[in-house]
Amino acid sequence: MESLTVKWKHSIVYLTFIYAILYLLHTNLRLDNRPIRLKKWPHLPLRFRHDGTFKILQVADMHFGTGVLTSCRDVLPSEFPYCSDLNTTRFLKTLIQLEKPDFIAFTGDNIFGPSTTDAAESLLGAFGPVMESGLPWAAVLGNHDQESTMTREELMSFISLLDCSVSQTNPPSIDIDGFGNYNLGVYGAPGSHLANSSILNLFFLDSGDRETVQGVRTYGWIKESQLHWLRSVSQGLQGQNQEFNYITENLPVATSPALAFFHIPIPEVRQLYYQKIIGQFREGVACSSVNSGVLKTLVSIKDVKAVFLGHDHTNDFCGNLEGIWFCYGGGFGYHGYGRAGLPRRARIILAELRKGDMAWMGVERIKTWKRLDDENLSKIDEQVLWEFQPSR
Repeated sequence: MESLTVKWKHSIVYLTFIYAILYLLHTNLRLDNRPIRLKKWPHLPLRFRHDGTFKILQVADMHFGTGVLTSCRDVLPSEFPYCSDLNTTRFLKTLIQLEKPDFIAFTGDNIFGPSTTDAAESLLGAFGPVMESGLPWAAVLGNHDQESTMTREELMSFISLLDCSVSQTNPPSIDIDGFGNYNLGVYGAPGSHLANSSILNLFFLDSGDRETVQGVRTYGWIKESQLHWLRSVSQGLQGQNQEFNYITENLPVATSPALAFFHIPIPEVRQLYYQKIIGQFREGVACSSVNSGVLKTLVSIKDVKAVFLGHDHTNDFCGNLEGIWFCYGGGFGYHGYGRAGLPRRARIILAELRKGDMAWMGVERIKTWKRLDDENLSKIDEQVLWEFQPSR
């Protein structure tokens, strides 16, 4: 009899537990009167359009604070009374509508830590327009993002969970410096023999924030563990290219080009002051005192054709170092420093496929230009960064 009583009690507990689960499901899993919502994903994988193009909007240095209460810096006196973070938001929404990008890359200092007491709320405000757009996007950190209430690891983890973000905290199961080192592949056009292959690779790297070297403060730099990862991934991707060449035989595929995105420029960018550039060199290059060999690595792996930077807001030039273009995005955000009368700006990157007899082939050309936040949303400094050269 006692055994039956115990079993009966266990049954009651079990049924109560089942009922509680069903109740939670029925009420949409409401906790604290708020429904749990799942992350919204964009259409994946990243892919070239039917017309053989893939367009990237680079947004550098938003320096977002708290929204309407965060004032602008370095604008004309007539603009200042009504200028806030909302000008940054408006510019981002306008460019999304105008350029209709396939992907948006944020290259650091997305928020300005000292101007917000809630990093999460600031991030939601900064990335709000792109989340609403439904477009895929990714970000790296700058040197100011972590100066509020979240560490760099927490920031990248939070960013990776936002709607339509394809950002990653780091490669899984790899010991690597920094947070926000990852790669994304862009697949061939629908219906082509490359529709299931990545033909444009996007590398994202954490260039750090501040470091102390021999007692002297300097900016961060990309570490050897990150360069080792970059070399390994690049080698693996090029190996896949060769394997695909073997399979398709009479449909040869050249090594897929790659682009890299990080915040702080490398020391060699200073050399471009003495060379021909496209755009303007308006301020000194604020980089690390440590040269970790990033340029040497990029030259050796051979697939990276251009690097896109932030950090120095009034620089907006592209210059070539040993066959690789280094391009500033130009200051985007109104709470970041700039120059009064100099419009905020963004960079557009367009990759175009070459046309085969029957379908789209690999990447033929990579171009770039800038858009200004002026009355005409002026398009300036259009240039070709790279073109496919058939082997002879």
